[in-house]
Amino acid sequence: MLPSNFFNQDCRDCPRLAGFLDDVKRKYPDYHALPVAPFGDPEARLLIVGLAPGMHGANASGRPFTGDYAGLLLYQALYDHGFSNQAESAALNDGLVLADCRITNAVKCLPPQNKPTGDEIKRCNHYLAAEIQALPERSVILALGNIAHQAVLRAYGLKTNAAKFGHHSLFQLPDGNTLVSSYHCSRYNVQTKRLSPTMLAEVFSTVRSLLIGRD
Repeated sequence: MLPSNFFNQDCRDCPRLAGFLDDVKRKYPDYHALPVAPFGDPEARLLIVGLAPGMHGANASGRPFTGDYAGLLLYQALYDHGFSNQAESAALNDGLVLADCRITNAVKCLPPQNKPTGDEIKRCNHYLAAEIQALPERSVILALGNIAHQAVLRAYGLKTNAAKFGHHSLFQLPDGNTLVSSYHCSRYNVQTKRLSPTMLAEVFSTVRSLLIGRD
C-alpha cells in the first residue's frame, strides 16, 4: 500500500479531470478510469516521471505506461538496462517486476486530449513532491518531457526556469539527486523521429552510469 501522501485513489481535487474520468468510465466500463498509482520498487533509486495516464494505456490498465504505445519504447529500455524482468508491459497480471526503478506521473489522472491545465499540474504536484522526498540519497529522477521536467523542479520548490529542458540533459538537484531529462517516448515523438530507441537507450546508459557511481 502506497503512503497516502504519495497517492490518493479517491482524489477528486481537479473537477475537470474528475468529471472527465466519470464520463470515460461510463463509455468504457472495463477501464480503470481513476487516478493511476505509481508502480515499481518501493526502495528504487530511479524515479521515472511521465506526464499523465494515456486514454487507452494507463487509464485503461491502471498501471503507468501499460498497454499503450509509449510503453513499448520505455519498457524495452528498462529491460535492456536491467531495471525490469521483461521487455513488455501489457496488463496488471503480466508478471512485470521493476528493480531499483519506480514509475509515476506528474498528473495522476487522464486529462482531456492528454493536456492537463497549469492549475491541475500544480494541484497534483504535492504527491510528486512527497514521493521525491522519500527517495534514497543520491537518486536519479528521469523526466519524460518538458511538463514532467518542470513538475520535478516545482516539487523541489525551484522555479521552472531553474534548469532548461533538453533531451539527455542533466541537472544537479539541491538534495544531491540528479535530474535527467528526455523527450517523451510518445507515438508522435517516435513517428516524427524526434526520439529513437537509440536516443532513449543513450539516456538510460547515462542513468545506469550515474547509479553505478553511487553504489
